[in-house]
Amino acid sequence: MCRFRLDSRVVSPILLTMSKAHCTDNTGTRSETGAAQQADVVFAGGGMVGMTLAVALAEQGLRCAVVDRDAPDAILEADYDGRTSAIAFGSARVLKTIGVWDDALEAAASPIWDIRVADGHPMRGVSPLFLHYDHQEVGSDPFGWIIENRAFRAALYRRAKTLDTLDLIAPVAMEGIERDGIRATAQLADGRTIEAPLAIAADGKFSRTREAAGIKSTGWRYGQTSIVCTVKHERSHGGVAVELFLPGGPFAMLPMTDDRMSIVWSEQTDEAARLMVLQEDEFLAELRLRFGDWLGDLSLTGPRFSYPLSLSQAESYVGERLALIGDAAHAIHPIAGQGLNMGLRDVAAMAEVLVDAARIGMDIGSAPVLERYERWRRFDNVLLAAVTDGLTKVFSNDVAPLRLARDIGLAAVNRTPPARKFLMRHAMGVVGELPRLVRGEAL
Repeated sequence: MCRFRLDSRVVSPILLTMSKAHCTDNTGTRSETGAAQQADVVFAGGGMVGMTLAVALAEQGLRCAVVDRDAPDAILEADYDGRTSAIAFGSARVLKTIGVWDDALEAAASPIWDIRVADGHPMRGVSPLFLHYDHQEVGSDPFGWIIENRAFRAALYRRAKTLDTLDLIAPVAMEGIERDGIRATAQLADGRTIEAPLAIAADGKFSRTREAAGIKSTGWRYGQTSIVCTVKHERSHGGVAVELFLPGGPFAMLPMTDDRMSIVWSEQTDEAARLMVLQEDEFLAELRLRFGDWLGDLSLTGPRFSYPLSLSQAESYVGERLALIGDAAHAIHPIAGQGLNMGLRDVAAMAEVLVDAARIGMDIGSAPVLERYERWRRFDNVLLAAVTDGLTKVFSNDVAPLRLARDIGLAAVNRTPPARKFLMRHAMGVVGELPRLVRGEAL
């Protein structure tokens, strides 16, 4: 089994140093001869959630084959994905415990020490009623960190190349997965096959693996598009994250390293389309109306990106020899910055379930094992989806009675320490039945 293989006709010299080995199946025969490659778990998709689970399982000796259609060198480019992710305190524990949180990722992570939430309007300004989270009320640790997605992916690849039981096969498309009572057989676009007791669908919100398995997904579009960009500012942000609820949708300012802020600007789709085609000076003028002058003058430091927003929830997270994780199972509005954290909690629960089953000799792809994962994760995910959906609908408008009610509500929570502290701990991802990895404990 190779340590870290990249099937690419053009691979950067940096990535070529990850491994010089070729892949073999468990008999020692090269998988290119036609025999199916053997694995314990085969992954459709090698994004941030899928690769994190693969690392967690491979660290425990399970053989993981991750099939991804994108080349790793391409998705590390700055113009591939301009988004950042809020990594909650509990999620960071997962990454630290499985060895993904290294010195380079630490240097790229900006801690969140305070969170401020308020109603606002581009012309009227910010409401005097607000909600303020101060990390000192719940301990000395930050609520979480803001990390650029490409820095997170790079850390995953660095960790993956150290694991002999993790095989990344990319860029290759997954043509399909045949499943029966004893195995899942993945068919790759280049003609190869991979056999494993369990397949993991980690191929995103529009998962082809989920659809091919006949698992339905319910949801809806919000009529909003998220504009993402990065700005440089004059004054230090001090680790303060701000979310303004504007009529068109939430406007988040998230602290990054080097006196930068990541902007996640949800706007009505038609308005977002207009904003995206503005010249840079015109776009900055619109941005400043919403950002304000609290950090001094602003300048863009990279391209603008846009992403349509929707909610989806798979009717089941498991099927025969198949489990769904991350956006393949659930996708929510970014209003609370919890999408990736939900996926990382999926990872922690699934890793614990599979490793515990393997240790006592159970079939890791059997229904009883997979049902434990679904029972563990479904309530938390459905509840958070409902909460974020409700917040989006209540706050994305300029109806005067609703505006007054939500301002009073924010102020009331702010003046109720027990409620405020509970919500702060929830934002840190340390509420509920926590898997061992989220508690910072080894599998």
